[in-house]
Amino acid sequence: MNLEKNDISERVNKFFDTTKTNKDHRYRSYDYCYNYFKRTPNYTADMEKSCLVLGFYLASWGMYRGSSFILNKNIKYYVSLIEYLQKERGVLENIDVDSYTDENIDKIIEIYMGISKIFVSNNAHLTLVTKVLLGVFGCVPAYDSFFKKGFSQITKNSTHKNVFNKLDKYSLKAIREFYRQNFNGINELSTKISTINFEGEKPTYNYTKAKIKLLGKTTSNDLLKAIIPVAEIQSFREIIPSMNDIFIA
Repeated sequence: MNLEKNDISERVNKFFDTTKTNKDHRYRSYDYCYNYFKRTPNYTADMEKSCLVLGFYLASWGMYRGSSFILNKNIKYYVSLIEYLQKERGVLENIDVDSYTDENIDKIIEIYMGISKIFVSNNAHLTLVTKVLLGVFGCVPAYDSFFKKGFSQITKNSTHKNVFNKLDKYSLKAIREFYRQNFNGINELSTKISTINFEGEKPTYNYTKAKIKLLGKTTSNDLLKAIIPVAEIQSFREIIPSMNDIFIA
């Protein structure tokens, strides 16, 4: 099974050029969200701020569209979720794609299901919950439509085909295999790409491998064009840039 790609750097750099030139771009909401939860020792100490940071990130990343149930909720709805994330942070905050062991995959799935039960009022939880995991811990990509299309294209001729309609051991193992076959390129990018802090300068947090994958999925129109046409695989490349820090931190 060959999942190796040779244009990861080109695709990833093209994506990040979008946010570099536009300090107000909505994709930076991820940076601010990830930075906040990464540096905050206790999410519940300032519950209102934690709810606001996570809620605004989700809104920026498309989770407050008219069909979303959380459109009719206020920020207090996030309280039980923030409490759960604080309780489980020790499990996920050090997991990245390079540490997708079978045991860690089981942990990710368990916490994914825990968030779904606490936070989601219907069955449409795949994209929403994976975006929560991405924004807070960076341990998994967001399973949105672009990611699913892109990775389905990448893996269509492999044993991992048709596994991205749910977060389970099969889809996570497919992501793990993709990382392993593109290890050098992803790790090189991970040492060069970091989040941008609120003041507009680079803090100490590199993008996680899982995070970069998500960004690749949720890329701008240029990236979408790259994903939907023939470059779906390439788009994921952009998404996957990994870091040495955490594991979808």
